[in-house]
Amino acid sequence: MTDATEAAAAEGSPDAVSVESNAGSSHEAAPDARRRGLFVTLEGGDGSGKSTQAALLEEWLVSSGNTVVRTREPGGTEFGLEVREIVLHSRGFITPRAEALLYAADRAQHIATKVRPALERGDIVIQDRYIDSSVAYQGSGRVLGPAEIRSLSEWATEDLVPDLTVLIDLDESAARARLDGDQKRFDRLEAEKDDFHKRVRQSFLTIAAADPDRFIVVDGTAQPAEIAAQVRARLEPLLRRD
Repeated sequence: MTDATEAAAAEGSPDAVSVESNAGSSHEAAPDARRRGLFVTLEGGDGSGKSTQAALLEEWLVSSGNTVVRTREPGGTEFGLEVREIVLHSRGFITPRAEALLYAADRAQHIATKVRPALERGDIVIQDRYIDSSVAYQGSGRVLGPAEIRSLSEWATEDLVPDLTVLIDLDESAARARLDGDQKRFDRLEAEKDDFHKRVRQSFLTIAAADPDRFIVVDGTAQPAEIAAQVRARLEPLLRRD
């Protein structure tokens, strides 16, 4: 998973990726009396353009008068920033199971302390990566088993399911070319070989096919404005719900 173009400082900093502005498998969410807002996640391989689309979506929603919390995993809390540094930039060897558990720990903290409170206030949460990323990267990429990884994260988050998930699909070779063009040091996952990223991409597509009511799959080679328009069209009915 790439470092977002907006670098995260400490939680609450004006420059943090996680900003608040007034600015798998088919899974049916259990009724949650605490939840009133809207939860939108963006998924896809490294270099697919998630950060760009998150920014465009936030801008559109805020311009329409919505209160938006934009965040990411890992790294959406102070604790998460520490986990992010370990899982993406540690120079030592991390076993696949340890990696999966670190992501789940970050997710448990993030959902409990940032995402659920925002939803309870009625805010719209835009999140870069969630459970589907762990299923794809650790479940399929690391070959730990998609079902096992999903179960772990569902337990960590008390079964919180997004209202909408945007999957930006991009061939792993095209994604690699984009990353190469950024001319920056690869993180631990970006540096994996092509067969790893091929498994990740196929896993994302399999998850989306199994849950079409939650997903919109967009072509990552399209122009950013075109992708943004498709996302807005899919989201608008959810904004009008009671």
